[in-house]
Order: sequence, then structure tokens, then C-alpha cells
Amino acid sequence: MEKIYKFSFFIFLGLLSMTWISCGDDEPGTDVESKDQFDRSAMIEHWVDGFIIPGYRSYLEALDSLESSTQKFVTVTNTSSLNDLRNSYRFAYNVWQEVSMFEIGKAEEISLRKQTNVYPTDTDRILENTINQNYNLALPSNIDVQGFPAIDFLIHAIADTDQAIVDQYLANEGLRNYLSDLSLRLKSLTNEVYTDWTSGYAEIFIADDGSSATSSVNRMVNDYLFYYERFLRGSKIAIPAGIFSGTPLANNVEALYTTSFPINKSLYLSAFSAFRDFFEGRSKYIGDGPSLAAYLDYIKDLNDGNDIAAALIDAMDNVSAVSASLDNDLEKQVIEDNSKMLSTFEAMQVITVLMKVDMLSVLNISVDYVDADGD
Repeated sequence: MEKIYKFSFFIFLGLLSMTWISCGDDEPGTDVESKDQFDRSAMIEHWVDGFIIPGYRSYLEALDSLESSTQKFVTVTNTSSLNDLRNSYRFAYNVWQEVSMFEIGKAEEISLRKQTNVYPTDTDRILENTINQNYNLALPSNIDVQGFPAIDFLIHAIADTDQAIVDQYLANEGLRNYLSDLSLRLKSLTNEVYTDWTSGYAEIFIADDGSSATSSVNRMVNDYLFYYERFLRGSKIAIPAGIFSGTPLANNVEALYTTSFPINKSLYLSAFSAFRDFFEGRSKYIGDGPSLAAYLDYIKDLNDGNDIAAALIDAMDNVSAVSASLDNDLEKQVIEDNSKMLSTFEAMQVITVLMKVDMLSVLNISVDYVDADGD
């Protein structure tokens, strides 16, 4: 009887233990990932239909206008056609800010961002290319002699006055050919990306709605954050302000040569606005939809956690407020009062931490790129 009693007692303890474990599994926050039923596919579809495809379509239309203005200028070269070209350049450069963050799929494969907007541009090699006409823009060694920064130099800074610029083009066929090649290449590369998205890749991307490291959500979030750190926060603000070098680098601002009508602040603001709209799911093409902000709210409600989405929105509001005081010419801002650039970086850094630490943690996403600047 004693053996039977001991055996029954141990069974009772085992069942009681299983009951405790079972009850523990029902506690909020113990296994959020397994309970996560957020509709990732709907969010990815909204990214594609509300931002990526219409964004690239709009950008491609802007490049059509840029190419048309370029061909008009190299054919009918005068100050009027030069000003038309500058207007098309400014518009296309601004629209580029809306899609620069989408370095995924074909854009990643062909390094679209590098071939579009590496600055500062190498002006000496650009002039060499216009003279010897022996260049291959597809080579990786030529990423800093093409794209918008190179066009910026060629239509604003090869001479001191508009008429002198026109005279240079009239006298130099190499200049005309090179400028034409630059605009054609921007359009060709972008058309390649747009065609890929609209010829099957969109469906593949939307269907990959899992939570693995290579799923569409994980890849997009990583690329989105990488873009913010390195190109929005880094290239546009931190590098010119001297955050990483210890010395301000005013000549490293975007659109350096567009001085009569500075656009580098507006480019930065357009990029930041596009970055924020994507986070909140606000598409100017099809309206609001599922977003990272909504996903964070879902996780918060599921786990009774911190309101990371609200904290990020507050941080974005602060960046906008701090940025408002920047001069329209960021080169001038760095030279005359770099403290405002530093303040802007500090405000942007709050977003970096919230996204890279808090957001990635609750979404169970690991960083898939090398962190070179310690953030």
C-alpha cells in the first residue's frame, strides 16, 4: 500500500506541475511570437501598391521629363533650355527621395541608389570623361561620376554664369554627350526596377509573408532602417555636420552646386516625410493602410507593452520641429551655424535607437547589416 501511495503522489505532483506550466503559458507576454496573427501579407501588399510601384512610376515619369529636357538642351542650347533642364532636374531629384529607401529586389541587385545619388561627385573625372569620351558608367569605379550629383555639377558649376555654361556646351560635344548619357542611364536603370516589380516580383514579394530572416517583412524593415541610418540621417545630416569625422564637411551636402536655388534642405525634408509616411502607412496614391506603426500597436496590445509607435511618432514630430530652423542651403548652415545640424542629428538619433533596439526587438527581427558607426 505504501508503494501505491507514493506512486499516486508523484502522479499528482506531475499533473499539478503540468497545470502550472499550462496556466503560465496563458500569461500575457510569455510567447508573443506564437500568438502574433497580424496580417503581414496585407501590410506588404499596401507597401507594394501604395508606395513602391506607384512611387517608382511617378519617379520614372519625372525622369522622362528630365530626359526630354536634357535632349532639348543639347539640341537647342541656350539659357532658356538650360533653365527648363534645371527645373526638371530639381523635380526628378525630389521625387527620387520617395523611392530611395526601397533598395530591395532588382534595385538592390543593380545597386540603384549608388548609381543615382553618390555625393560628393568627382568633378575632375567627370570633366576628363567629357574630354576623352572613353567611359563605362556601368563600372563600379564610376558610381561617383554619374547620377543626380554629376548632373548637378554639369548644369550649374562648369562655368560662372548661365551664358558661360551654355557657351561651354556649344563648344564641346563631349559635354553634350555625357550629360545625355547621364539622364538616359537614370531612366534605363529605373525602368529596369519598375518593370521587375510589375512583371511578377510584386506577387512573389507579397506572398513571402512569413517571419524568417529572409521574409519580405524582415528584409524590408532591415533595408528601411539601413536607409535611415546611412543615407537619411547619415549622408544628408551627420556627415556634413562632422559627426563621424570630427570636422564639419560642408562640401559633402547633397545638391552642392544648386546654389542659386538651394534644394538640399527640401530634398532632406522630402526624404524624411517619405520615411515617416511609410512607417504610418500613409500613401498619397491609395490612402492609409496597414503599417509598421499598426503592427507595433498590435504587438503592444497583445503583450501589454510599451507604446513604441507613439514614441516614434513623437520623435518624428521633434525631428520635423528641429529641422524647420535649418537654412534652405545646408552648406551655408554647416559653415555659419553647425549647431543646428548637430541638433538635427541628435533628434534623428532618438528614432535610430527606438527602431533599432525597441522596434526590432518586439517584432523579433534581427539586424542583417554591419553597424559601422556604433549605433
